[in-house]
Amino acid sequence: MSNYCEPLLAALKDCVLHSDCVIKKGKLPSECIKHHIDELPEDCRSLRLAAFECKRGMLDMRKRFRGNSAGATAARIKRESTSTPSTELPGTTDS
Repeated sequence: MSNYCEPLLAALKDCVLHSDCVIKKGKLPSECIKHHIDELPEDCRSLRLAAFECKRGMLDMRKRFRGNSAGATAARIKRESTSTPSTELPGTTDS
């Protein structure tokens, strides 16, 4: 399988591992995703849907011509996570 959706899946994994369902209630991450989705924060639910759409888009032949929009989101997340943020804003100086 391609690693096109990997950044979305990594973000989903991180989100679920830091959710109250796993930390406070002591449930397995897979159990939280499958059976307790309503207990997860909105960010995790959105990432779950985006990961699903990305995987589905990899199999959809129509998306091959138009492009996988969920996969584009995954690529953007990967670029943001690998780039180092600048501590200095453009146009500002220390003088």
